[in-house]
Amino acid sequence: MLLTTLLVQHPAAIVDVVRQTPLWVGGIAAGLAWLGLSATQDRQVHFNRLVALPLCMTGLALWGVQSAFGSTGQLAALLALWALCAVAMLALAGRAAPPPGTRYDAATRSFHLPGSWVPMALIAAVFLMKYGIGVQLAMEPALAHQSAFAFTVTALYGAMSGLFMARTLRVLRCVRQPAKGTLWPPEALPFIARHGHSRPSSALHRMAMARQAAARHTEPHRLSGEPS
Repeated sequence: MLLTTLLVQHPAAIVDVVRQTPLWVGGIAAGLAWLGLSATQDRQVHFNRLVALPLCMTGLALWGVQSAFGSTGQLAALLALWALCAVAMLALAGRAAPPPGTRYDAATRSFHLPGSWVPMALIAAVFLMKYGIGVQLAMEPALAHQSAFAFTVTALYGAMSGLFMARTLRVLRCVRQPAKGTLWPPEALPFIARHGHSRPSSALHRMAMARQAAARHTEPHRLSGEPS
């Protein structure tokens, strides 16, 4: 019997399912829920954390494929399918512009991200899929050997992994588009244009040095012009 059929016909069975769930699964769920809820608010996210989220969710998806179908003898083909679906979704969804309101702070290597429920939805989808399939295979282990089931689940894992990568790629474009997406001051733009986007800190340093030199040059003139 499929898990969905069981829950529709016997809703109270969900209590027994949750009771038999290991505690560490609840810990993972709580951590993922915190990540998803934090993404619903405007926030500053460091580069490392921005990249870590899609890596973690990709790892969770690959773990789902391996744990469900690792003993079926078709893991290599399933991993290839996962990669194909992830790359296809990345190519499609990664072309979009960064979310409105996204900005990059070059000094702190952090991004200002607008709040969105999309990360929460994707995180919940990956976790619930992993959890539900685990319960389903515990009830009916032979289902893992059905190619249609295995390939459908793997394709969904790959598509969701590609969506996580695509959202991160869209945000990272702010680093390459400083005039539109960063927090650099307007007076820094001529220096950045002259020295290139790849060395923004060097450009800002030259700008600061030039402003200090100009201040030292004009200070004696202001003093000499004061009335005695």
